[in-house]
Amino acid sequence: MKKMIGFTAPLIAVALMSIAPAFVRAQAPSTNNQTQSTAAEWNTPPAGTEQAQQGYRDGIEALQLDRAAKRTIDAKVSHLYVHPPVKGAAKEQYRASFVAGYEAAMKHTTAGGE
Repeated sequence: MKKMIGFTAPLIAVALMSIAPAFVRAQAPSTNNQTQSTAAEWNTPPAGTEQAQQGYRDGIEALQLDRAAKRTIDAKVSHLYVHPPVKGAAKEQYRASFVAGYEAAMKHTTAGGE
């Protein structure tokens, strides 16, 4: 009887430990997909030129940096808005997208997203 218990107890323990990760994996994708789709809605740059998409991403990052440095929260006083890293006619597209990204990040963070 002792041999049976000595053999069965570890076998049951291993079986229980192998079942738990299966439950975690089954539940994780639904929560992660929901979180990722919500995140993708606000921080994905709209279709446009490469400069406009970069402006949107830079606007999101600029808000985060402004908040971390406790600077004035205003897209139009940000360094990248005043001195965009693009030339010519692309400056206005970059600036418009920069402001859009900055405002999207502001709405997301005030809504409790981050």
